[in-house]
Amino acid sequence: MNSPSLRAIDPSPAAADDDQGVPVSVKIRERLKAAQRRFHANDNIAEFIEPGELERLLDEVQGKMSEVLSSLVIDTESDHNTQDTARRVAKMYLHEIFKGRYHAAPPVTEFPNVERLNELMIVGPVTVRSACSHHLCPIIGKVWIGIMPNEHSNLIGLSKYARLIDWIMSRPQIQEEAVTQVADVLQSRMNPDGLAVVMEADHFCMHWRGVKDMD
Repeated sequence: MNSPSLRAIDPSPAAADDDQGVPVSVKIRERLKAAQRRFHANDNIAEFIEPGELERLLDEVQGKMSEVLSSLVIDTESDHNTQDTARRVAKMYLHEIFKGRYHAAPPVTEFPNVERLNELMIVGPVTVRSACSHHLCPIIGKVWIGIMPNEHSNLIGLSKYARLIDWIMSRPQIQEEAVTQVADVLQSRMNPDGLAVVMEADHFCMHWRGVKDMD
């Protein structure tokens, strides 16, 4: 009579699910550190987020935001106005105002400068929204782009400027760094002879917080 076969079970922790109990934010951060990649507030980290993790990150942010509301002594159980606030804020951060951190760059079709255009092109104003990385207060304004292409420059459609600018601005920023990022992206894609980026915006870290406007 044959004895039943026995399957050896590896009791070591490595055999267990390494993901169990590890917050998704920790896993993403570990990937960034392993790759020696910066993850400042205005950096895009989309390539380090695996499929399905963004929704799990949303759940994690919602939980943390619930704790913030609780620490602010806001009753989110009986106050119908704030019962879903944590979820709304989490969605707003990940999919709207900070989406430029967590989503890949929008597709932008480039085409050669067949007509060898070399005149100054002005694009704008493009309406932009961002957030101050100091207080996470809104920054609302407009951007103008001036480009002097050459015969070797790649050109992009006018609507694509707005998509690229929105992708860059949808992160916690300071205005000076945001303008530099816009210029760097356009320079790398188009390689023009000249490029200028002008941004004019209202900073609600001044208006909203009650700080007096500067004359």
